[in-house]
Amino acid sequence: MPLRPTTARFTHVAVPCTDLDATIAWYERHTPLRLLDRREDELGRSAWMGQPDMIEKPFIIVLVSFFRDMAKGPQPTLAPFAHLGIELPTRQDVDDAAARGRDEGCLAWEPQQLPPPVGYVCALTDPDGNMVEFSYDQGVFAKVQEVWGGAAN
Repeated sequence: MPLRPTTARFTHVAVPCTDLDATIAWYERHTPLRLLDRREDELGRSAWMGQPDMIEKPFIIVLVSFFRDMAKGPQPTLAPFAHLGIELPTRQDVDDAAARGRDEGCLAWEPQQLPPPVGYVCALTDPDGNMVEFSYDQGVFAKVQEVWGGAAN
C-alpha cells in the first residue's frame, strides 16, 4: 500500500518548459533540486525535481514539457517578478550563485541588499526565462521556526 500524507500539504508547483533535459540540468547546476522522477505520455514529458533532504515534508517542482507547446519556444511562467525563492546560508552563497549565472549568461538581477525582510538577493533565469531568486537573510526559515517551530506537525 502506498504511503499517504496524514494531513493536507502543499506539495508542488508545476512549471512549463520547452527543453526538459536542459531544464533539469540547469536546476541541478544552480539549485539544491535533484531529479526525483521522469514521466512521458501522449501529451508530453515531465520531471519531478526535489531536495533529497526533504523526505518528511517534500516540495516538488514539476517541470512539464507538453508536445503541443514545444514549437512555441520558451514562454516564461514566472516572470518578470514572479519567482521561485531559495534561501541560502551565507551572503557569499548569493555572490557565488550570481557568479555562476553571470558565467552562463542567465543572471537577471545582480546581487543587491534590499530592505527587510527581503535581504541580500540575486536572481537567475532558467532556460525558459523563469526567475529563480537566491537570498540571504530574508528570514523565511527563521520566521517559520519562530512561529511554528514548537508546534506539532
